[in-house]
Amino acid sequence: MKDAGLRDKVVIITGGSSGIGRATAVRFAEEGSRVAIWDAVDKDSKTLLKEIREAGGKGSFQLVDVVDVGTIESAVTDTVGRWGQIDVLINNAGIVRDAQLAKFNDGQMKKAMTDEQWDAVIAVNLKGVFACTRAVVPHMIKQGGGVILSASSIIGLYGNFGQTNYVAAKAGVIGMTKTWARELGKYNIRVNAVAPGFVGTEMVLAVPPKIVEKMVAHTPLGKLGKPEDIANAYVWLSSNQASFVHGAVISVDGGLVIGT
Repeated sequence: MKDAGLRDKVVIITGGSSGIGRATAVRFAEEGSRVAIWDAVDKDSKTLLKEIREAGGKGSFQLVDVVDVGTIESAVTDTVGRWGQIDVLINNAGIVRDAQLAKFNDGQMKKAMTDEQWDAVIAVNLKGVFACTRAVVPHMIKQGGGVILSASSIIGLYGNFGQTNYVAAKAGVIGMTKTWARELGKYNIRVNAVAPGFVGTEMVLAVPPKIVEKMVAHTPLGKLGKPEDIANAYVWLSSNQASFVHGAVISVDGGLVIGT
């Protein structure tokens, strides 16, 4: 890639300890960025920080639950205090709590999505994106610009069986992305979303093999994506090469949409 312009840039990645977030942290480190990992759980942060250093970047780790506004504000203050700026925010943190809206058998409702399942996913996957972005944007405005990237999903575009809560959150992320693009462009803050398809994270590979086979069968390229595929999209969208990409939703899905 021609100079991406990411050396010494400060990049916050929520949910950065594993899966796509971890791959993204290492990928930005390869560009010479300074990477702030935020996660609600410490999944061997020492090893990750070592990987970041060995890849050519600098790293920090903070325990941050994106449903806790106070923790977010404190983490933003700490990041600015350490490195003086925030150039890129990647809203990657997410959870699933799958259930059908209403499951019937023999004319009787057996199960339904609970309030707890709905609230948990909306809190992390939607409100968390809002809260982190709200906390970071004032610093980006003061410094003259930045990049906001958020994880949506192809499911947010097309729906999925048993995921009312997840679909609502990921569709909401798309709506917020479009709105923030309108509001923040005048401050030189670019806002985009990435919509992954089926990616071979630990969570996906832990499901029964038959389900993974179905995922692959619905993907025209005939394979699962890798976390690095999504990380590369985040790096490109943050780079100088994407300087006119704004308010977009980039699907990284192996053609899954046309395969369904």
